[in-house]
Amino acid sequence: MTSAQLVPARTAILLPTLIAGAGKSAARRFLEFFTVNIRNPNTRAAYARAAGAFLGWCERQGVTSLASVQPVLVAAYVEQLGETMSAPTVKQHLACIRMLFDWLVIGQVMPTNPAHSVRGPRHSVSKGSTKVLSSEEATALLTGMDVGTVVGLRDRALIAAMTYTFARVGAVVALTVEDYYSQKKRWWLRLHEKNGKVNEMPCHHKLEAYLDEYIRAAGIAEDRKGPLFRSALGKTGKLTDRPMLRGDVWSMVRRRASDAGIATAIGCHTFRATGITDYLTNGGRIEVAQRMAGHSNAKTTGLYDRRNDDISVGEVERIGI
Repeated sequence: MTSAQLVPARTAILLPTLIAGAGKSAARRFLEFFTVNIRNPNTRAAYARAAGAFLGWCERQGVTSLASVQPVLVAAYVEQLGETMSAPTVKQHLACIRMLFDWLVIGQVMPTNPAHSVRGPRHSVSKGSTKVLSSEEATALLTGMDVGTVVGLRDRALIAAMTYTFARVGAVVALTVEDYYSQKKRWWLRLHEKNGKVNEMPCHHKLEAYLDEYIRAAGIAEDRKGPLFRSALGKTGKLTDRPMLRGDVWSMVRRRASDAGIATAIGCHTFRATGITDYLTNGGRIEVAQRMAGHSNAKTTGLYDRRNDDISVGEVERIGI
């Protein structure tokens, strides 16, 4: 394989042999699929891995040209993926392959899409798999956190931001100081969610208090263009002028959960699901939760509604064996 760096992206894309062997037009069209057709950096990275994995697999099967990629080959690959991957992951890989070959067909690199007729695994869910904390656990985590340092204040404010605004971690780490602003006698957060959506959310009074205390301790109120949640400088307890990365937040969440005695293997998305569930439990409406979470439809929001979890456990305990 030869490598090509996608200038607009943060992801390095390897140019597979099958693509390189199809000529400059195919190579250019392949790179344009990621730079022009896919704007979200997370989707771009995931699709780059999926496309590279499929084309590399084809090479190992002895395929020597793009024209030799037939539907039966795509079906065999999907079948093999299903032996080690979950159905949603297999469906994502197949979606990438379909989109890529559609793009190549439109660019007249290939006559037909070999993945068009290939069916993926059936998968239907009524409840998401994200781990959720109870209201008591979430409260204990926030109120019991060691906030004797600016890092502790940062961590509490960040977790509270994900919980009270239902925001994705990517939107939270992308916040700047000026994205926390005053309007109509309340403080708001301007969240830049995926697909270019801007979601402006009023702050819960507890979130407002946590943010104010953190910003004051960090001394960043005047740095309006700077990141709101900043990475720590090693174990010094001091903050840098760089934003936290999503991986940093995940590690912090697991560490704080362990300190709080929470055995559930939670992640960043836990607080989105926990906030939505608690909101609905306390009489909130699903259509409002949908707008708050920035979902395109209420069905997606419903996947985060875990109010029936406790009911299910209670019913199981009725078994008298």
